Amino acid sequence: MTITAGQLLSQIDNPADLRKLSKEQLHQVCEELRQYIIDVVSVHGGHFAASLGVVELSVALHYVFNTPYDQLVWDVGHQAYGHKILTGRRDSFPSNRKYKGLSGFPKRDESEYDTFGVGHSSTSISAALGMAMASHYKGELDKQHIAVIGDGAMTAGMAFEALNHAGVANANVLIILNDNCMSIDPNVGALKEYLTDITTSPTYNKLRDDVWHMLGKLPVGKRFTRDMASKLEASLKGVISKSSNLFESLQLRYFGPIDGHNITKLTDTLQDLKDIPGPKLLHIVTTKGKGYALAEKDQTTWHAPGLFDKITGEIFKKAVEKPQPPKYQDVFGHTIIELAEQNDKILGITPAMPSGSSLKFMMEKMPQRAFDVGICEQHAVTLSAGMATQGMRVFCTIYSSFFQRAFDQAVHDVAIQKLPVIFCLDRAGLVGEDGPTHHGAYDIAYMRSIPNVIISAPMNEEELRNLMYSAQLPDNQSPYVIRYPRGQGVMPEWRTPFRAIKPGTGRKIRDGKEIAILSIGHTGNFVTEACKELISDGLQPAHYDMRFVKPLDEALLHEVFQSFDKVITVEDGTVVGGFGSAILEFMAAHQYKAAIKIMGIPDHIIEHGKPEELYRECGYDAAGIARATREMLKDKITVTI
Repeated sequence: MTITAGQLLSQIDNPADLRKLSKEQLHQVCEELRQYIIDVVSVHGGHFAASLGVVELSVALHYVFNTPYDQLVWDVGHQAYGHKILTGRRDSFPSNRKYKGLSGFPKRDESEYDTFGVGHSSTSISAALGMAMASHYKGELDKQHIAVIGDGAMTAGMAFEALNHAGVANANVLIILNDNCMSIDPNVGALKEYLTDITTSPTYNKLRDDVWHMLGKLPVGKRFTRDMASKLEASLKGVISKSSNLFESLQLRYFGPIDGHNITKLTDTLQDLKDIPGPKLLHIVTTKGKGYALAEKDQTTWHAPGLFDKITGEIFKKAVEKPQPPKYQDVFGHTIIELAEQNDKILGITPAMPSGSSLKFMMEKMPQRAFDVGICEQHAVTLSAGMATQGMRVFCTIYSSFFQRAFDQAVHDVAIQKLPVIFCLDRAGLVGEDGPTHHGAYDIAYMRSIPNVIISAPMNEEELRNLMYSAQLPDNQSPYVIRYPRGQGVMPEWRTPFRAIKPGTGRKIRDGKEIAILSIGHTGNFVTEACKELISDGLQPAHYDMRFVKPLDEALLHEVFQSFDKVITVEDGTVVGGFGSAILEFMAAHQYKAAIKIMGIPDHIIEHGKPEELYRECGYDAAGIARATREMLKDKITVTI
């Protein structure tokens, strides 16, 4: 299907082309850009509502500022589709998030307009401030630096650290707060309430706007200095403001809030702000999903809806004839409720991922026992630790790649104190189209280095339930990691009775000869498929599901190395310091000699694509495992002619 851009958009190959247009034409550009995003995403998939909400902002930024000389940093980046289309990637945009195609996020090696690679939230202010300070040092005083951050991303501690520094740094940085009351799910917390109070106070807003325009007309001479103007502005605001503005308290000049969908107002305001040096913040109010009624109404569903009919709004679901396995996240979401009904000490915590992690089910059924703390992974971990000191059994569910942000808290606040917080690491391994910022490649390697921690991974839904059950039992007094992948499991009938699993106990899936394959987690299913193929070739590999990376099942490993001189390990994590490395360490410690091949995510950055494409690229899909097994057993293969 050929998708054609509109009359004006089709002529914009870069922002310089956009700047040739008149202000009056920008309305049409916005309409065409919004329609092009709808057309492409409905057919090819991707993030949706976020980019629709910043169409006008994307156009205004590239129209007013001299990008790429002026540095534009997007926070998170799933709202940057309009930015990509306007910066030379219009015709290649249908390849967005596809294997070997455009990244779904800004990426430095993809375009000079992508000044900073993003995927995790709340990095934009720090990055833009760093750029601004470097430019000031180099004498590039005319260079502009703009960070676009959402109100959801603004809740993270890193954003406040950057604001605190920006207020005292002599740097030319503009922070644009895109306020739409949403991240993926509705935002939570006191900051949301504060911003809502600002945006719903018409008296404050009108006076704020009037004061700004009045001061712009006053003469600045000997008797009326800029400093006096600022003091007058602050005092007038104070007449009707309950408290001082949060951002101005941090010495950031605050402007707004203004309508983020009014392209004329946006361009005029940005043009004015270019002439004001130093750190400043523009507060704009937008609607996530703007211009597509269904997305405006249900912003969570339409954050990344998959393929859909743009006319009817029908989201296409894969047709199936028989019951399908559930997603691992949903098994977690329903199982924690079952466990909580049996154990009143169980609580649930997630940092801004109630839908993605499926903790939303518990939040709906037990709102007093499940909490979304906003985009605050560090806080989520230490909050869980605090609860654990009071005897609570806390399931802290965080995406694996986001858990990287809370490493210090996992060490300092949980492991050193040996608090039995249960970390459910969703999206472990290769996640697919979101790419390297979201792959959960490193959790095994870095968590394995921490004392007192149990690290497990279920091969299927039954194992996930049993590990969750085991982790909350009174006899567990250690931090407990349960990692599981994005997407479907393998068991349509998954509601099995709970059974305790002792830490450090694996299981033998099948007996074999000459070679043993050791797997951890969901990759065991790839091994099962590979074994079926190998058996048809006359080979008999043994298969062991180890279940635990720490502690290892040493009895099972002694059995393996006493019986086999060829071993393959398979994991959905980095091969550097991961599960395979743990097996090598065991082998060396006990002076076993064996040929061993470690299969997993190689020691380089894996880009985006469908999970199956990435498994194949990394070589640990079923075909890759079978191929590696044949290679190790090539002297055992008999060819019949």
